[in-house]
Amino acid sequence: MQKVLVTGGAGYVGSHTCLRLAEAGFEPVVYDNLSNGHQAFVRWGPFEQGDICEAHRLDEVFAKHRPVAVLHFAALIEVGESVKHPDRFYANNVAGALNLIEAARRAGVDKFVFSSTCATYGEPRQIPMDETHPQVPLNPYGRSKLMVEQMLQDFDRHLGFRSICLRYFNAAGADFEGRIGEWHDPETHAIPLAIRAAMGGHGGFKLFGVDYPTRDGTAVRRKDSAVKVVPQPWPAFASPHLLEASFRRGARSDRDLASRGARPTEIAALHDRSPSTTSRELRRSAHGRTRGA
Repeated sequence: MQKVLVTGGAGYVGSHTCLRLAEAGFEPVVYDNLSNGHQAFVRWGPFEQGDICEAHRLDEVFAKHRPVAVLHFAALIEVGESVKHPDRFYANNVAGALNLIEAARRAGVDKFVFSSTCATYGEPRQIPMDETHPQVPLNPYGRSKLMVEQMLQDFDRHLGFRSICLRYFNAAGADFEGRIGEWHDPETHAIPLAIRAAMGGHGGFKLFGVDYPTRDGTAVRRKDSAVKVVPQPWPAFASPHLLEASFRRGARSDRDLASRGARPTEIAALHDRSPSTTSRELRRSAHGRTRGA
């Protein structure tokens, strides 16, 4: 059975990717420092604890498992934290990614899938947004991801190191069988926060940003299903080269997302109209944008 190294595989999207890999006949090898992940989510292959900044540890894992590809999900992702601590984000997201890429090259692995973000785009300049949209990130988190994309382009162009970058918006949802799901501390995603508020959670449901050009001033946000955004990598792994078309996902927002996206106020209103959730009113409050958003 072929092995695939999944960094950050004990996290949210990473663990769902491991599930999909196992269902496709691969053995996912989870490499995670558990700073945000959970070992309980490692259910479909071996677990190797380590940090992507530890070159010697990565070399040990590559030598031990001999993966055919790397799927890289290990990153710091909180936009607000990136504004407070940009040094941490560049050290982990950029330097750590370079360390991982170099370890893969030393091991002779030439297939690399990078979990990037639509935060690399910045403010929408065209609607719908797609892969041709200018990348002008607004915060250190988005810039750190863009730097890795640019590194990978150079490694492909000049060294023949093949890679694919996945950009998606906010992931939501969980494995339909309930084996794994969303487990963040602190939780920052809109849907679980709305559910928590509906269950009487402390603080209610907070809306950040009331000056967007929408009907009520709140932002349009696309919610991608975690089950659907995970890469479907097996055709690419079986071929000499990564098939870019197998991974490409467009990024759309605003008008195009009117039928698929949801404003925070609309999430709350949907709850209020639904008799199947709870009779408790969903407490919500509006605030200014967070730094970097």
